[in-house]
Amino acid sequence: MSIDLPPGSRLARLRPPDGVRRLLREVADFAFASVCAGCGLAGTALCAACEAQLVPGVVRSGSEALPLRAGLVFDGVAAAVLRAIKEDGQTSLIRPLRPALAAAVRDLRSTEDRPSRIDVVVPVPTSRASFRRRGFRLPGILARGTGIPPLAALAYARRVQDQRGLGVDERRRNLAEGLIATHRGDGATALIVDDVITTGATCAEAARALRAAGFRVAGAVAVAATRRRA
Repeated sequence: MSIDLPPGSRLARLRPPDGVRRLLREVADFAFASVCAGCGLAGTALCAACEAQLVPGVVRSGSEALPLRAGLVFDGVAAAVLRAIKEDGQTSLIRPLRPALAAAVRDLRSTEDRPSRIDVVVPVPTSRASFRRRGFRLPGILARGTGIPPLAALAYARRVQDQRGLGVDERRRNLAEGLIATHRGDGATALIVDDVITTGATCAEAARALRAAGFRVAGAVAVAATRRRA
């Protein structure tokens, strides 16, 4: 049972900061995890064999205007781990995914004609409904682990439908003009960060909104990307 506390109440002021609550949640995830997220082995959140399957293998997609990079294919153990984070709140599993995101960033920065200097990383925003359900914003956490200054520069301009189950064209229509930049870019180079790239529609809309606000967009990176259909 959860109790909503009035924002100004004494108990509300005694709540630990978000970072402390997240750390406590991660410790609890690790201590009480009953099965491996990848294979179901009892007694660990992620067994050594499954963690070994998270060795990065960069997936390249997108276009010259908006290159997309991911560190893993969204399949098998990678998909299971991301689902365990997003659906079950096992935030301790973010750590073994960080090398994949780092590999995606390195690959994009080394691409010919891409700017080697990136001023900020901008996470794709999490909807209010998803934040209420999960209690954390995964792209934001990932962005803070890149070593590049993070900037929460995007917000939803309107309500959008959950992207799950939508086709390529449906995703584009659903997100069209759906994001807005909350900061001026003034020529700064931004890198978009998401957890999973599916069709690239979300990253494309994020890039449109950032460019409209005066940012240069180097591209977008994610932990994993779905396999491209022929």
